[in-house]
Amino acid sequence: MDDAATGPEPIPSRTAKLPVGVVVRRTPGRTRWARWVYMPVALLPGAGSADWRTLREEDDAAEYHAATLSLDLFRTDVEAYRVSLSMTPPSVFVVMRPTGPRRDERPELVALTASAYEAQDYTDSGEMQVEPVAMPDGLAAFVEAFVTAHYVDEEFVKRRRDKQRVDLVEDGVGDKRIRQLADVYRVPSQQKRGPGG
Repeated sequence: MDDAATGPEPIPSRTAKLPVGVVVRRTPGRTRWARWVYMPVALLPGAGSADWRTLREEDDAAEYHAATLSLDLFRTDVEAYRVSLSMTPPSVFVVMRPTGPRRDERPELVALTASAYEAQDYTDSGEMQVEPVAMPDGLAAFVEAFVTAHYVDEEFVKRRRDKQRVDLVEDGVGDKRIRQLADVYRVPSQQKRGPGG
């Protein structure tokens, strides 16, 4: 078979997008101050749009297809995607914002990221709830293929020291315009000498 007939492989794009549905489980709160607790539990790659569609109810617990968010991958973030893929299990991070003052109302789903570094940035404010959710095998393969196409291992280069001598005696480093005897950085030869000096 002639390899020239198939043509060259396409150059991978610098970005990739995939719609991913987020399944959120609602369970009763464990304290009297929080009636409900919302936690993302699963991902649905390629899902259509949804707005808190009920998937399953059992006793007081319920699971919802809360929203479908875009998982955006960028060539510049492949190092962070490698960190997420190396987690046990490989995870994507769901970022949620509480909508009520008591934090027991349905949260707003803000973002979905495969970057462990971006997830850390969201947690710094303390206003967002950031939860890791295990990647399904197909989603993990999608992210891994993107990382493989764009990752370049950079060789460590040790920085060399300057050849400037630092053990030499300096004559002075102060501002010559200062006429105070207390200026410890003034050159000693420029200090005013008293009478008889």
